Parts: sequence; structure tokens; C-alpha cells
Amino acid sequence: MNSKKKFIFTMLSIFLGFIVGGIIILSIGKSPMQAYKTIILGVVGKPQYISWTIVKAIPIILTGISVAFAFNTGLFNIGAEGQYIVGGIGALIAGYFLELPPIIHPIVALLFGMLFGAIWGAVVGFLKAKFNVNEVISSIMMNWIAFYSSNYLLSFNAFRKPESDQSYDVLESAKTIFLGKWKLSEAGQAFLKTKPVLKQFLRPPLNWGFIIAIIAAIVIWYILNRTTLGYQLKAVGFNKDAAEYGGIDVKKNTVYSMTIAGLLSGLAGAAMLLGVSHHIGVMASLQGYGFDGMAVSLIASNNPILCIPAGLLYAGLEYGGSKLTSAMNTPTEVVNILTGAIVFFIAMPKLFEMIRLLFTKKGAKKGENK
Repeated sequence: MNSKKKFIFTMLSIFLGFIVGGIIILSIGKSPMQAYKTIILGVVGKPQYISWTIVKAIPIILTGISVAFAFNTGLFNIGAEGQYIVGGIGALIAGYFLELPPIIHPIVALLFGMLFGAIWGAVVGFLKAKFNVNEVISSIMMNWIAFYSSNYLLSFNAFRKPESDQSYDVLESAKTIFLGKWKLSEAGQAFLKTKPVLKQFLRPPLNWGFIIAIIAAIVIWYILNRTTLGYQLKAVGFNKDAAEYGGIDVKKNTVYSMTIAGLLSGLAGAAMLLGVSHHIGVMASLQGYGFDGMAVSLIASNNPILCIPAGLLYAGLEYGGSKLTSAMNTPTEVVNILTGAIVFFIAMPKLFEMIRLLFTKKGAKKGENK
């Protein structure tokens, strides 16, 4: 399927997803048009809504790129969630225990998060390459190991804040909030009083993570399409036997692929910890960013660049949809149905191809009858 057909197919899937969502909304006695208006205004109605959508899109764009990268190399990285968690742990360790200058500190903390995520992904790649362990099974298990390791870490006094279920916050020098100190300064407050739109836009924890996500998307696209490594990784994904016959080390490239995928998800965890939460807490369940990343990757047709608008769409639906309950007394689960329907249609390319062929054949028969 060429890029033009993929784009048309994705737009059609999104449209059908909205149709299904509209039917569900209609079935509970609400107006679909009013619901979609609420969602849209919940994203762009105020400057801070736009900022929150961007903030919420950061982790799922990066985990989406991670999943898309693995897909392009013939692997299914269902372990992005665990890699995200350990990425946050790595960033916390560097952000809290190391004392570094402001500009260098967040870079080092991000690198720690990337390293932790890369190691987590490399384990899955090694098991696949060495023992032919299915990456889906091993990465699911690694998710739970990361989850319980994060909670266990908070049993140590060195990490856990007294009388709290949270770790200590990272140092101020490690935080990546955009204009963080300036916003709180007297000069910043005085300036923002005269710029109410900008003040509202900067109110949420807008951070450098979105710029990092854009850079990551461009770098991964370049690696896949313009480098020898990318060619080898994709060759292994398309046909392992042919790649091996052509002299490509399949096992090594399998490890490389999962390592890079893990690095990206680890970057997502580090970006969120340094830019939004600043700490880790005891988790009752998985946060779901890695699984949302799979949906974003599918919506983007596994294209790293397209993961940016796909992530913004997904985050917009979730954030704008959260306002349905207060505005229309509509369950927010409607948004889950909507996004699920979009992913469902995107995962069914054969259905659309069959429908297209059916109409093509009917058109040809009518032409013959004339």
C-alpha cells in the first residue's frame, strides 16, 4: 500500500470511528454533534486546553515512535509500558542524586532514562535473538517486572519521601518545564499580567518534551530511511532468511531494534518525569502510556513523523473527551469506544481493500453491460 492509499485509508478509518462513536452517543440519548463540539472546544477552547493536550501527547508520541520503529523492523514492542516506567526511574536517579548545572542536568537525566529503557528493550531483543523467545511474551513480562520494581524501589528510604507514597522530587536544575523559574519570578509575573493569553497557555506544565518528541521522530525517520542500519533493520523485518542470505546479522539487528525501541520509550518516561510529575509514586496499575503508543503507531501507519499528529489527535480525544461528563453528563467511556473504533478500522486494511475491489468489479460489469 503506497503512502497516498495509506493516508486515505487512515482518514477513512478516523471518519468511520467518529460515525461509530456518534451512534453510541445517539443510543444514550445525547447529540453526537454537541458531544463532538464539546470535545473540540475542550481541546482548543482555551489556551491552557491546548497546552494540556500537548503535554498529554508527549509520552504517547514517543511510545508511538518506539512501537512504530519496532514494527518497521518486524518486531512487536508491546513492552513500551515497562520501558517507559524504567525510563522514569533512570531520570529520577540522575535528577535527584546528581548535582549538575541547570542545562547539563536535564540532558544527563534524559540520557539516564534512555539508557534504562534501552537496557530493558535489549533484554527482550537478546531473548528473541539467542533463544527465539517471542518478544510479545517476554516484553509483557518485562512490563510487570518494571511495574513492581518501581513500587519496590519506594520501600527504600533513600528514594521515598517520609510519610508519603511518593519519591523525592528531582532537583530544580533537572526540571524541563518551559520558562519554569521565569514564570514564578516577579518579572515573569508582571509580564504575564499584561499577556493573559500567554499566561493561560503557560499555566500547565508545558515542557521541552514536545520538542524532544519532534526531534526523536525526525531522527528515527532518518535512521529508517537514510542509513545503512535502517536498511538492515527493515530488511530483517521484511524477510529474515533473505536478509541473512544477503550477509546481514539477523540476531544482532534484532537486539539493535529492541534496544532503540526501548530507548525511545525510556525517553518518554524521562521526559514526563522531568517535565510534569518530577517524582514517581506507588502505582496501583500500569499507567497505559505504552499501550496508547500502540494505538498511536497504528493510526500513524507506523510512520515516525506521523506519530506526532496521531499522538495529538489521541491526546485531544482523551483530554477533550474528559469534559463530556461535566458538560453533557455523558460517560467518558464514549471516548474509549471512539478511539477503539478508529484503531479497529485501521487494523482492518483487508476489509477496505475487499470493499474497493467489490465496487471496482461492479463498475466494470456495468460498463460491460452497456
